[in-house]
This record gives sequence, structure tokens and C-alpha cells, in this order.
Amino acid sequence: MSSQKVHLDHRHGLTLLREMERIRRFEAKCVELYQAQKIRGFLHLYDGEEAVAIGVMQALDERDAVVATYRDHGHALARGVPMGPLMAEMYGKVEGCSRGRGGSMHFFDASRRFYGGNAIVGGGLPLSLGIAMADKALREGAVTACFFGEGAAGEGEFHESMNLAQIWKLPVLFVCENNLYAMGVPLEVSEAETDVFRKAEGYRMPGERVDGMDPIQVEAAALRAVASIRAGNGPYFLECRTYRFRAHSMFDAQLYRTREEIALWKERDPIARLRSWLLQSHMITEGEIADIEASIAAEIDEAVAFAEAGTWEDVADLERFVLMDEVRQ
Repeated sequence: MSSQKVHLDHRHGLTLLREMERIRRFEAKCVELYQAQKIRGFLHLYDGEEAVAIGVMQALDERDAVVATYRDHGHALARGVPMGPLMAEMYGKVEGCSRGRGGSMHFFDASRRFYGGNAIVGGGLPLSLGIAMADKALREGAVTACFFGEGAAGEGEFHESMNLAQIWKLPVLFVCENNLYAMGVPLEVSEAETDVFRKAEGYRMPGERVDGMDPIQVEAAALRAVASIRAGNGPYFLECRTYRFRAHSMFDAQLYRTREEIALWKERDPIARLRSWLLQSHMITEGEIADIEASIAAEIDEAVAFAEAGTWEDVADLERFVLMDEVRQ
């Protein structure tokens, strides 16, 4: 196994903190807009899990592809998709990253090789294999990072994808975001083997578990994994133990977990922990934190204004993009 390490200097520490804060504050604004009925449909928040997306993205570059879940706001922002088109997508406007047709669960940006946003549990797994198979032939060294929740481990396509990825030695980084509840079902109730990364052993695939509340540990593990994949060793499996602070979705009453449990996990908030460590280590200042917060607030205001000023798609285009010939136009 490679001994990849994270070089945490002033600049990198600020980057990790800023990018996690962007996700947290963007979603807080989305909650406000959802309650004001500006955003409709489903809304699945990433609050608490930011360290996973941010940590993994540090190991990827422009040639790589990303496949996400329906809890995809954090992945899209971490991948570099601009906030304006993301907010416009939430509003259902044409200026959205999916022309307003996908909403919260279906962010997409081909120019940044961000292939969803996939609403079906485990639906991104076989998609990641197809992308990786094409990349193996056309893009030397490219890796496809496929994010999914532990609930997907109970789906048939999970095992099919793991098996084929290993047989064909596809360059896929499987990233299991294990937040302990598949919607409202505790992990120990749904899975006989609760160490999800051990499922990789059944396919002779290297895998490991990492603290998903620590972006530095996630980044180090992702660097190891990506180095192994780029070296031609085939797929790699990361299980990131994390926790969502908010409900599964805005419709979830959360009757399956206690307030005490949530409070206990919030003590491990990846943003608060990193901020505190950077300050105590004199690596950043309170002034720099204030500057980050002001910059993010301005970015969010600009994104909301962009979405508000956006346009609704003409009803005459309702059937557009249904047939391939129309997609090519």
C-alpha cells in the first residue's frame, strides 16, 4: 500500500475549511428557500458529511469522473460546478446545470465530468463501470470516483458492479458514505457485515475504512486509493464512516434516532474540528475565517439572484430531449 500523505500547510488548510463551509452554508440557504417554497420537490442534505466529498476530490484531477448519489449538492460543489447553475437547478430554471429538469437529485455537468446526481439507490454503480470502461480505452490514468451510501450495499447492482470492476480491472474508486442509516434503517439491522469495506474482500479488491468526519484522513486514504488505481491495479474500495446531522430528507420525522445520538455526533463536526485545529496550530487566523465566511455569503447571494432572475422553460419544449435526435440539437 502506498504511503501517501497530506501536506497540510496554510493554503491547503484554508482550502479544506472553505470548501466544507461552502457546502454547509449553501445547504442552509437551500433549507430557507425550501421552506419559502422557492425550491420544491425532494431535498436531501449533506450536512455533516462534507469531509468525504472534499477529502476525496483532493485526490482527483480534471481527467477523472465523478458519479454521485441523490445527496449530491456537496459532491457537485466540491467538483467545481458553479453555485449559480446549481441554485438555478434547484429552482427549476433553464439556467440550471440540468436545464431545471432534474432538480436537487440530478445535478449534472459534463464539462467537469460530473455525471450525477442519481436518484435510484445504487443506480450510479453500474454507470461508473461504463464510464471507467470507456476511460480505460480513451483516457490514460483516468479514475471514476463513485459515491454511494451503505444502503446500496444491499442492492444487486452493488455486487454485480464490484464483481465486474474487479474482473475487468476497471479504474473505479468506490466510495461508500456510511452514515449508519439507510434512510431510517440502522446499519446493524440491514447488514449482517457492518464493516462494509470488508465486502470488497469477497471480490479480492483492496479496501479500507476511514474516519469520514476528518477531511485529512479521507484525503490521505483517497490519495492511496487513486495512486493504486492509476498504477493499473484495478478498483479500490473506501468506506467513510460519517453521519448526517439533518433528516434523511425534508419529509423525514427522524423517529429512528435520538437527539442525544445526533448531539454526540455533532461533537465530531468536521468543520468545527478542522477550524479549531487550524486556529490552535496558528495556521490560520480569525480574520481569515471571517473573510471566508463573507466571501461565501456573497457567493450564495449571487447564486440566489442568478436563480431568481432565471427563466422557466417554455411549455412547448416539454417533449424536447425525449428522443436522441432532439438531444443532439
